[in-house]
Amino acid sequence: MLALAALPATAQEVTLVGVFGDKAAILAVSGGEPKTVRVGQKLGNLTLIAIEGERAVVEIEGKRRQLTRGQTYSSRVSSERQSATLAADSSGHFFTEGAVNGSPMRFVVDTGATAISLPAADADRLGIDYRKGRRVMMQTANGEAPAYMVQLVSVRVGGIELPNIEAIIVERGLTIALLGMTFLNRVEMQRSGDRMTLTRRF
Repeated sequence: MLALAALPATAQEVTLVGVFGDKAAILAVSGGEPKTVRVGQKLGNLTLIAIEGERAVVEIEGKRRQLTRGQTYSSRVSSERQSATLAADSSGHFFTEGAVNGSPMRFVVDTGATAISLPAADADRLGIDYRKGRRVMMQTANGEAPAYMVQLVSVRVGGIELPNIEAIIVERGLTIALLGMTFLNRVEMQRSGDRMTLTRRF
């Protein structure tokens, strides 16, 4: 466990960087370095209440919030820029839980992907009639595969939610959604060690 430094009572923002089973979570508060917090432990004016899978329940300023991995909660004024903090896995890849058109989606950050790319199975789950989109061919690890250009209503990653994003639906050869440049071009990316912070551009 990392030693916890005393934080001022004015801390208003928390990001769930990762979890350790159901016993502890790695939290970054108000842009500070991530710290390991046990369930029931206080960190400034924040208390870690519980861990449920990849989610953590925190209490801040008397209000309980459920955070998914990589999500940021801020109680500051709405003019503050939206952001998300992601943690790298052991291979250096940045995975994050998010949402497409309001439905849950797991992404891996891929700066080499020109657009957000979704497997056809996920598009079917979301009810996207992707075959009405423009048909293209896409290079995958298993060779060329048919794909379709579509417009997504919204994409959310952490505390960032962006509307009207172009995406590619790939019929085969893709097993996880790629967070590509049609999203990443609309945010600022800053990496420090195994942590990446995305901040929405305005």
